[in-house]
Amino acid sequence: MQKKVMIIDDDKGFLDEASETLILAGYDVVVVNDAETAADMVGRAKPDVILLDIRMPGRSGYEVASEITSLAGHNNAIIGMTGFYRDKDLMLMNICGIGKCLRKPLFPLNMIYHIEAAIK
Repeated sequence: MQKKVMIIDDDKGFLDEASETLILAGYDVVVVNDAETAADMVGRAKPDVILLDIRMPGRSGYEVASEITSLAGHNNAIIGMTGFYRDKDLMLMNICGIGKCLRKPLFPLNMIYHIEAAIK
């Protein structure tokens, strides 16, 4: 059975590239480019893993992750993504429900490795 991955990011170019990579790797991919509607989309799509941009306009990835983790029946693995990672942000990520953070730019094999690890 195909595993479903949701990518939440405001960068359309990144969404296109990452989704193409994951589709070629055999995943069912859902993309969301608006932090405001992300939690609703998670509730509807029920992804196995969520790749979540930390820095987005309007609402941060921290806010989105907190909202997702408060959803009834939440059992999604959330992997944060950012080009501005600092070790001191790790505690906040964990509090919000982000289990892992990848640094952008993402390398395809590294992204797939962490998705597979999160699924297991």
